[in-house]
Amino acid sequence: MVVLSFQPVQFTTPKQLSYCKTSTTGYSTSVRCGIAEPSGVPAPMGQKTKYNDGFFEKAFMTLFARKMKRFAAPVKSKNEIEEKKWWEYDYESFVDVSKRVMQGRSRIQQQQVVREVLLSMLPPGAPAQFRKLFPPTKWAAEFNAALTVPFFHWLVGPSEVIEVEVEGVKQRSGVRIKKCRYLENSGCVGMCVNMCKFPTQDFFTNEFGLPLTMIPNFEDMSCDMVYGQVPPPFEEDPVSKQPCFTDICSIANPSATVCPKLQA
Repeated sequence: MVVLSFQPVQFTTPKQLSYCKTSTTGYSTSVRCGIAEPSGVPAPMGQKTKYNDGFFEKAFMTLFARKMKRFAAPVKSKNEIEEKKWWEYDYESFVDVSKRVMQGRSRIQQQQVVREVLLSMLPPGAPAQFRKLFPPTKWAAEFNAALTVPFFHWLVGPSEVIEVEVEGVKQRSGVRIKKCRYLENSGCVGMCVNMCKFPTQDFFTNEFGLPLTMIPNFEDMSCDMVYGQVPPPFEEDPVSKQPCFTDICSIANPSATVCPKLQA
């Protein structure tokens, strides 16, 4: 038998590489990363939150943007440079690539692209290993919720673990995203649903074998992620009837009762 002994190791992160602060209130733990607002919290609805992204945040943005770029439509602006160097990517670049991935694709095709991108980020056999390590139990759901808070902050902004009820059992497998950075920057209901919500739900539920339901709130751009809860089909999900953000979405159709990107 091999016995592994773990020694506590303290890492010191340079200030310019990290802007994260962890706060604990009662049973709630949250991580605030990169927020440049004087208040330290996301900006009110209708305003765009300012972030100070560090090295690691930009590395994730670059990685995802470059992976998605091969599925994106060509840039239309003559002033925009098609090829960016790896250090030139930022969150706006990442969102721009996402928008170009949507062009000319149906709702299902957009979701398939995100699935391919996510699979390309993983080593061979990773989903099978995940299923072995994290079978769909209360512990696995709570563990993944805890991991989501620090590891998804670059994508969605600050979040916190919350208590939820799954099949009559109360457990701390929920994550509340305070104001989703992706939705805030894209301003697009279709991108939220087709490029984030449904691909992420499907990936965890069907590839990893750990059910996940995401519940965006389009009134304040918050979102709840509930690990362990099986997501409803698109037709039964309230988001399927969500109209556009006519005031902030550049491709919105003000006359449509439902976002056109959800009908394709």
